[in-house]
Amino acid sequence: MGQNVRALAMACGIALMFSAAPLYAQQTQQQVVAALAPREGDYVAHDFHFKSGETLPELRLHYTTLGTPVRDAKGRTTNAVLIMHGTGGSGSGFLAPIFAGVLFGPGQLLDASRYFIILPDAIGHGKSSKPSDGMHAHFPQYDYDDMVAAQHELVEKGLGVNHLRLVLGTSMGCMHSWVWAETYPDYMDALMPLACQAVELAGRNRMWRKMVIDGIRNDPEWKGGEYTTQPRTALEIAADIQLIAGSAPLQMQKSYSTRDAADKYLEEYRPRYAAAFDANDFLYAVSASRNYDPSAQLEKVTAAVMWINSADDFINPPELGIAQRQITQVKNGRFVLLPASLQTYGHGTHTHAEVWQSYLKELLEKSAR
Repeated sequence: MGQNVRALAMACGIALMFSAAPLYAQQTQQQVVAALAPREGDYVAHDFHFKSGETLPELRLHYTTLGTPVRDAKGRTTNAVLIMHGTGGSGSGFLAPIFAGVLFGPGQLLDASRYFIILPDAIGHGKSSKPSDGMHAHFPQYDYDDMVAAQHELVEKGLGVNHLRLVLGTSMGCMHSWVWAETYPDYMDALMPLACQAVELAGRNRMWRKMVIDGIRNDPEWKGGEYTTQPRTALEIAADIQLIAGSAPLQMQKSYSTRDAADKYLEEYRPRYAAAFDANDFLYAVSASRNYDPSAQLEKVTAAVMWINSADDFINPPELGIAQRQITQVKNGRFVLLPASLQTYGHGTHTHAEVWQSYLKELLEKSAR
């Protein structure tokens, strides 16, 4: 699940760890965007075949890029970075100051004057093709393999990038990064999965997703996906579940330390969050994880890996010990569990780059050729 970046920015204060970043990271999003001058575009994949057997004559894939690709004497792209968002998000969400302001500015780790940064909108998200465009519940039942296959086509055919210096993903994008690494193991130098497990979604992680799916499908106002007005009760329930799943106990207790403050936040949050989503789009996005399970093929991963979860992540709780066991199957990997503190933000820690940028620096140095 992807924490809404705007909600994160409003709910959480930002304490930067590195002196090189503060002024740039504390700018407004408008200032950051103006400084980085991102470019948006659309690539159309023709006659796209989904694993379900369904096809679309035209699949629109929206993207945002920063910087310019560089190729070596053999024509190999040397500076491309692919960054993938979470459920319900979009590539442009990474232009928030808590991310772009820490990583993409002059002298920062992914300086856009040195790297070609690719921020795609996954199938069903942002400005890419999705159910709410008109097909509603007749849109193909995509899954994570389809989403990654579409990203690969966008990167290779749409943008002419034949190699990635780094693949980084948050939440759903974290899971996509494992699919990328197993499906296209020679395509990248480094992999940074943030906030996920590399295993079938079961237990509580599956249950909260099933609650959201059932809540939408069982709402009489959903009408089999052919609603004319959004089924608000289902969406508000989904918002409630996501608030619990994506929140950080220490941050919430600090920010809403009285009963009245907590009640007021919930009253304001619920309708605002629900209004940001279309029921079919969100249903499809949550359902897309249904057959994700990279656990049996981790030995295929050849890139240098820096896998990071945080101890206050409700969705990926540390007591499961899954990542700690699985990292031993990755040839060139390291797992880091960030301890819970007032510098972490639960599941949403994945978007607060100041918390984990030192590990990104280590990964880039380790994987340099």
